[in-house]
Amino acid sequence: MANPNKAKGTQWESAVRDYLNGFLGLVDERGKFLDPMNGANVRRAAQEGSKDVGDIHAAPFVLEAKNTSSPAVPTWIRQAEVEAGHAGFPYGIVVRKVRGHSVAMGRVHVSVRTWTRIRLALGMPTQEFAALYGWSVSLRGLDTSRWYLTTTVRDLAHLVGDYRRNVPSGVSGRAVR
Repeated sequence: MANPNKAKGTQWESAVRDYLNGFLGLVDERGKFLDPMNGANVRRAAQEGSKDVGDIHAAPFVLEAKNTSSPAVPTWIRQAEVEAGHAGFPYGIVVRKVRGHSVAMGRVHVSVRTWTRIRLALGMPTQEFAALYGWSVSLRGLDTSRWYLTTTVRDLAHLVGDYRRNVPSGVSGRAVR
């Protein structure tokens, strides 16, 4: 790959995908899918056409992976939400690499709106949802479109598993897309 920044991004996407698949028990000890046709498998998305569909599909979430030292979280969140819509998924979230830390300690960012929709789908009270998945709030001025919540990739893995187990319209074991 000629572009070193693209290579770093691809490496981060693959690391997040591999971590989530391992955590969710979708791969064997060598990292091979237990069932390649399982719609629950976390996959890097193939870009098709002019509408970007995000970097990683962990149904029902589209993950926009970022490996950069210059954070622009509100912009990235808007990008993730648009791409989730293009992919036909309900939730767009950002997964950002933290230098010098494991994949599990990467940062996950969501808009207040997306956070609320996920919480309501799980039927959880605000305080319980915030505590269970380690959410912290970033309030940037009076413009609520710049407010977001943050957790870790490890907590996201728990959230994906819980969502899939507890939300009736979660993910089936049949192939997705």
